[in-house]
Amino acid sequence: MITVRPAAERGTTKIGWLNAKHSFSFGQYYDPRHMGFRSLRVINDDTVAPGSGFGRHGHRDMEIITWVLSGALAHEDSTGGRSTLSAGDVQRMSAGKGVLHSEFNASSTEPLHLLQIWIEPNELGIAPRHEDLRIPPAEVAGQLRVVASPTGENGSSPIAADAKVFVSKLAAGDTVQYELAAGRHAWVQIGAGALDLNGKMLVTGDGAALSEETALTLTATAETDLLLFDLA
Repeated sequence: MITVRPAAERGTTKIGWLNAKHSFSFGQYYDPRHMGFRSLRVINDDTVAPGSGFGRHGHRDMEIITWVLSGALAHEDSTGGRSTLSAGDVQRMSAGKGVLHSEFNASSTEPLHLLQIWIEPNELGIAPRHEDLRIPPAEVAGQLRVVASPTGENGSSPIAADAKVFVSKLAAGDTVQYELAAGRHAWVQIGAGALDLNGKMLVTGDGAALSEETALTLTATAETDLLLFDLA
């Protein structure tokens, strides 16, 4: 079964410096029909104006994954972490028992576009930590590249959750396939582009929940950036 979450039906937050789209309830956007999917709790599609961003704020007991689609993200946190992420980079932050951080557009002239994901952990109160993944374009071109997993497999960042997260950039006509184990579920999120997912057409901003499916076939009909989640 595939259930599409159309981009146009997502919640929105618009303030002077931020244009955010919410696949699931978040902040002042609340919809009891869309509270998450399995352990996937948040997918925020944020465009941040030059020189602006989220000031220092706190999180706890959440696995937070940020994928930069375009622009540059400046990150600082209370563990001493400080970095700037560019387009294609991924950051994993385990909030654990509590962490403070800030996120700003590192450019004074260009907008920042990112997807931020929250996954509910299966272990609470761990020591907070974060990791930046600088992913060469060749590792995502025409293929699924795992960026987060429970065991840190294949160069991914370890998370305290029964979930795997993959990123991919497909050229028009590219096809990737993924096999889901029995009892597993998946979510596919389109950062930009268009593709056919097992006969369902998805375009920029669309998401799709998959249950009782074992074989996923994703064929791009335009250049496409996507996330795939393998969930318990």
